[in-house]
Amino acid sequence: MLTAKGIEKYYGNLWVLKGVDVSIAKGEIVSIVGPSGSGKSTLLHILGTLDEPARGQIFLQDKKIHELKGRPLADFRNRHIGFVFQFHHLLPEFSALENVCIPGWIAGRNKREVEERALQLLDILGVGHRVENKPGALSGGEQQRVAVARALINNPDIVFADEPTGNLDTANAKELHQLFFDLRGQFQQTFLIVTHNEELARMSDRVLHMKDGLIV
Repeated sequence: MLTAKGIEKYYGNLWVLKGVDVSIAKGEIVSIVGPSGSGKSTLLHILGTLDEPARGQIFLQDKKIHELKGRPLADFRNRHIGFVFQFHHLLPEFSALENVCIPGWIAGRNKREVEERALQLLDILGVGHRVENKPGALSGGEQQRVAVARALINNPDIVFADEPTGNLDTANAKELHQLFFDLRGQFQQTFLIVTHNEELARMSDRVLHMKDGLIV
């Protein structure tokens, strides 16, 4: 479903990614692990179209996303890719429900349809009772569940998660790990996760080990 070939990335004279190949099947949960500076997050951001490779090709559902630019790229990203980050990146002035709905509204979908889907996701993720609360009134674990719902609102082909449990305590981290697998079971959702959490990595279907800009 997701295939990347020969991904290279440079920052000045620093060669960060040295020709990385990746293939992810639909419904897989794959973790990328490795020491700091190995290129994990850079690879994730490039595969998620948040950054551009110096060289290489990226295909999602046979679409050549490395060839997309500007508005077509932004539209494709919003409709087909979900993101979960370590620090949530929820908009503080909006409620949990509004935060989840925003990508759907940007995609031009029916407002009521988006809200109904958002309410369903928030309920599935155990924060249905917090829909009217703004992020500042939510715990860290609740904020991350809202962020996961936001990532799922447009039924993406794949969700990229960059250290999703890095800012959570042990109990909330374990619950979020299990949620990924519950969501895979319910929706056949595909996840690619960068993590330092060994427990999450062990639970994954596959673990990709990165070192010095390569998968080893």
